[in-house]
Amino acid sequence: MKPDRLNAFTDGVIAIIITIMVLEMRVPEGTGLAALRPELPIFGAYVLSFIYVGIYWNNHHHMMQTAKRVDGRVLWSNLGLLFWLSLFPFVIRWIDERGVTSFPVAAFGVVLTMASISYLVLEKALIAAEGESSGVAEAVGSRMKEWLSFILYVVGSAAAFLVSPWLSIALYMAVAVIWLVPDRRFERKG
Repeated sequence: MKPDRLNAFTDGVIAIIITIMVLEMRVPEGTGLAALRPELPIFGAYVLSFIYVGIYWNNHHHMMQTAKRVDGRVLWSNLGLLFWLSLFPFVIRWIDERGVTSFPVAAFGVVLTMASISYLVLEKALIAAEGESSGVAEAVGSRMKEWLSFILYVVGSAAAFLVSPWLSIALYMAVAVIWLVPDRRFERKG
């Protein structure tokens, strides 16, 4: 099977995720700048989540342009990634309703961790579908950014309880900055 249908499906699901995330934001009660202050936590969570969904979509797009073949393992792996991404609206709503507190912020870290693992599983499924000499296999390389991201997500999730939820958010933001530039490994192979 060619990756075109998988890409179209993924694009549609990601568009829905982004739509749901923006719909989770409430309109401020007043009309002045002071009315925006209570909405800043949800707006910040939305911006960070939007950036993450964008990073995953961008890197998925580049990886799938390199891929030539998908099979059942790839389809299920892709669904796993989409499952974790679909939880972004839930965790940002939780942060909105409970504030920047330990459990919601740690849950955001767990969702980020699981999305990163799911992306790695998708990479491995694509390599298995195409073989070790595939463009995806050649592009993957050392996975240093992936490991650093995973470690920072886990530390961030724990820090929400052990140190401060704000430290967790800073770590999640640091990972987003690391990934803002699309994965050049796939751009060179695509």
